[in-house]
Amino acid sequence: MKLFKFILLAATLAFSINAFAAPDVVRLGNLKFAHYGAVSYMKEIASKYNLVIEERVFPKGLDILPATIAGEIDIAASALDAAVAGRASGVQIYIVAGFAKGGARIVGRADLNIKSIADLKGKKVGVARGGAQELLLAAELSKSNLTWSDQPGKDVQIFFMPFADLNQALMQKNIDAMCQSEPQSSQAINKGYGVEVLKPYDTPIGEPVRVLVMTEKMYNEKRDVAERVLKLFAEATKTFLDNPKLAENYVRTQMFKNQISSEDYQDAMSNASFTYDVSLEHVQITADLMKKYGVGKLTAAPLAKDWVRLDLLDKAKKELKVK
Repeated sequence: MKLFKFILLAATLAFSINAFAAPDVVRLGNLKFAHYGAVSYMKEIASKYNLVIEERVFPKGLDILPATIAGEIDIAASALDAAVAGRASGVQIYIVAGFAKGGARIVGRADLNIKSIADLKGKKVGVARGGAQELLLAAELSKSNLTWSDQPGKDVQIFFMPFADLNQALMQKNIDAMCQSEPQSSQAINKGYGVEVLKPYDTPIGEPVRVLVMTEKMYNEKRDVAERVLKLFAEATKTFLDNPKLAENYVRTQMFKNQISSEDYQDAMSNASFTYDVSLEHVQITADLMKKYGVGKLTAAPLAKDWVRLDLLDKAKKELKVK
């Protein structure tokens, strides 16, 4: 009996120590877009999983890679293109989930009669380098048999600039069109200086999937933390999918500090959706087309099977009973 009481006391003490253990800190690299909202929301409910999410917002996905190499980032929300470029250059990351689909639009100046991709011939088109938009633009131009370069002399001249500068450049007529993310593309349309040319999803890429990446170090050496991170991600995503009003409020008030309207948000999310999933096929097609079009300047396209790890996501989804 005494032995049983001792074992019970020891077990209770161990549980108590574990319950009050210091939370594990996970450093998140993120971007400021409407469809990145569920990833940002992870930090609000992280305590349920004994985690603290330290979010750092970057101007574009490629900027996260140096911080990851320096050991300053553990997980990141990324355009698949940036993740592929990072993996191809030796950054030790795994894709562990998808978190959003769509979220891109080709927008022309309202004072120009640009109604199709073919109408971009002879025009200046702005895009951020290294994001999903660059590859989508390249795929659309190729489909319409147009040539492009960031130097004069091709059918379309590309101007690479940060996401934050594209709308201003379009409004000031420094460019004729842009391939832009959401909600910025919706804002350009709602404010009257831009018109939609195309949602660029009619190429082999389809709707681009944004991905959650994790360092190999966390995945391999901090398995318990990695599992809790994926459970947290799955719950945050489920919360946004189940409660669109909460999602809108969080994105508009917390991420954008009321700088976008409800109309901007609704329009943006009519062109994007939250998700959990990404397929090996989509990752491979994206990598192969990046190599083909020179996006990311890959010497070789990394094989999806070598760096896509969806086992923790599958486990988290089963525990939360989500499809």
